[in-house]
Amino acid sequence: MNEFLELLKHEFELPLSNPVLVFSLILLIILISPIVLRRLNIPGIIILIVSGIVIGPYGVGLLEQNSAIDLFSTIGLLYIMFIAGLELDMNQFKANRNKSFLFGFFTFIIPLGIGFPVCYYLLNYDFNASFLTASMFATHTLLTYPIVSKLKVSKNEAVAITVGGTILTDTAVLIVLAVIMGNHEGTLNAAFWQRLGISLAIFSAILFFLVPRIAKWFFTSMENEKHSHYIFVLTVVFIAAFLAELAGVEPIIGAFLAGLALNRLIPHSSALMNRIEFIGNALFIPFFLISVGMLVDISVIFSGPTALIVAGTLSLVAILGKWLASFFTQISFKYSAAQRKVIFGLSSGHAAATLAVIIVGFNAGIIDENILNGTIILILVTSIVATLATQRAATKLKAEVEKDLTSEVQKTDTFKNETILLPIANILNFDKLLEFAILIKDKTSPNPISILSVVPNNAEAEINIARATGKLEDFVSQASAAEAEVTIHATIDHNVAQGIARKAREIVADLIIFGWPSDKGLMDKLIGKKMERIIEANNKTSFITYFSRPLATHKRLFLAVPALAEEESGFPLWVQKVEVLSKELSVPVVINCNEASKNALSAQFKKMKSDSPVTYKMFRDWNDFLILGRDMQEEDIVVLITARKGTKSFQNVLTGIPAKLEKYFFDKSRIIVYP
Repeated sequence: MNEFLELLKHEFELPLSNPVLVFSLILLIILISPIVLRRLNIPGIIILIVSGIVIGPYGVGLLEQNSAIDLFSTIGLLYIMFIAGLELDMNQFKANRNKSFLFGFFTFIIPLGIGFPVCYYLLNYDFNASFLTASMFATHTLLTYPIVSKLKVSKNEAVAITVGGTILTDTAVLIVLAVIMGNHEGTLNAAFWQRLGISLAIFSAILFFLVPRIAKWFFTSMENEKHSHYIFVLTVVFIAAFLAELAGVEPIIGAFLAGLALNRLIPHSSALMNRIEFIGNALFIPFFLISVGMLVDISVIFSGPTALIVAGTLSLVAILGKWLASFFTQISFKYSAAQRKVIFGLSSGHAAATLAVIIVGFNAGIIDENILNGTIILILVTSIVATLATQRAATKLKAEVEKDLTSEVQKTDTFKNETILLPIANILNFDKLLEFAILIKDKTSPNPISILSVVPNNAEAEINIARATGKLEDFVSQASAAEAEVTIHATIDHNVAQGIARKAREIVADLIIFGWPSDKGLMDKLIGKKMERIIEANNKTSFITYFSRPLATHKRLFLAVPALAEEESGFPLWVQKVEVLSKELSVPVVINCNEASKNALSAQFKKMKSDSPVTYKMFRDWNDFLILGRDMQEEDIVVLITARKGTKSFQNVLTGIPAKLEKYFFDKSRIIVYP
């Protein structure tokens, strides 16, 4: 018994050293935090940081800052930066890159401009110490990015330019750090700049030219090995972070750029994206926030008036500099108050990059202990301020976005409670069809995606229903991985076309998505007979799809739009789906049409406030449809907008084009749309 008590006493000696017990304690804090959050109405980030203060070496001393804590903390920080790069709307980022540059300039130069004279003249530090400390004010860590991500406002323009500006200002600060260190050590010469320039150029080439090609090959070759996709992504993130260190910048830069490099290959509504966000938000990011709290030493406040004055001055300057940067950004781009506050909240948090700058300066003897201690307090103060500001502003911004979205839904006649029906014919290729449906589904619609199997009404009908239902259950799991809800239907009917049409009416489907027939040469017969009966049996917008490669590896949407397509009632719906697909895959749209259709399409995209890059090419001669092949590229999704007989945009020539698509462009991904 005594031996057991001694063992128990040893295991609970502070700080805790048993890795299982340490990990259990961290998980317990992560588990309990949301419960405390709901009761106290305090943002979860603050709870996690405060928990870190309490259990850390400067609190009750349950945990010490060791290599294991540092490892998980580093993973969490890299994860935040990676997700920020991955969630960035690349179409919006490209359209607003100048705004990101301007915000990056404001958030770098204003804190630097305020901080240097305060440190140099007010606090009486020398040039190197003042400039290094002032550059620390310019950095910020996206501590509160999980808040905007959770509230689904991460694609707002204000958030996009803040994320873009973060990487610019942090890169500039870390270059400033290298310059100051070089100046302090007397190595600031031409060779220093050459080495830095060459290493950054090689790093950028690897990340933006080599990594996307390897990723595309991997996702295509290992398309069915879904579990390996996540491991591959993590590998890329940490190798990129390591290469960034070799190039002379912080690992967070590498993680963010890895997110940008993989952005187009991981659709935002995909199962892989859901796994990345889930594991990060559940484990790695909370671990990082707890570790930030463990760095805070509250006792420095009581170490003397000098430490308190320095800490207060640093915190005030840091907050003021970031607030002014967000204010000038709001004035420049005419943003709302909520957008300004979101920019301030995201950019006012100081943690990893700030600490890195100060610790490097302290170890080199450039700054003293007062600034080091003041920076620790600054991290606590700005973390709380940033969290409260972001939580309130993001909530208000979400309400504004939802109000605008409701208004747009009413204006554009899009379907607020959209229902998609997927009739199943070939179980082998159905996973791509389901993935496509998940990508283009209206995320605001509460209705699940409906999967349908129609079995013949014969003596074995009941057995066939049971078999069909069993096979369809597998696709429920696939949809669940992407947090998409599906419902399965198996019905009996003498006629497949009538069975599909009847079910579409029963569930009030807005869109029916079919797979392309698996046997080559049958397309003409299918469109002419069975598919025509299905299309004509209902008035629902219908997509017939075939994808020759993984959806994320396509580079363009190539549309052919007939005259008067804008006159059809389903025009707004298919335009909306093209825009959503462009956004999800981060690809441009090329539209071949006449002048009238171009004007109608431009107006529709404008009404939807779309920022997808769209190019128009004049095309009228549908008898010479194959001439479009000259402009098609290997990685295009070819989208043919056709029409039902008797509608305004129907032309006899349209009936033969699906067969031409299969015969001459059999290796390309393609979608036929019947509005």
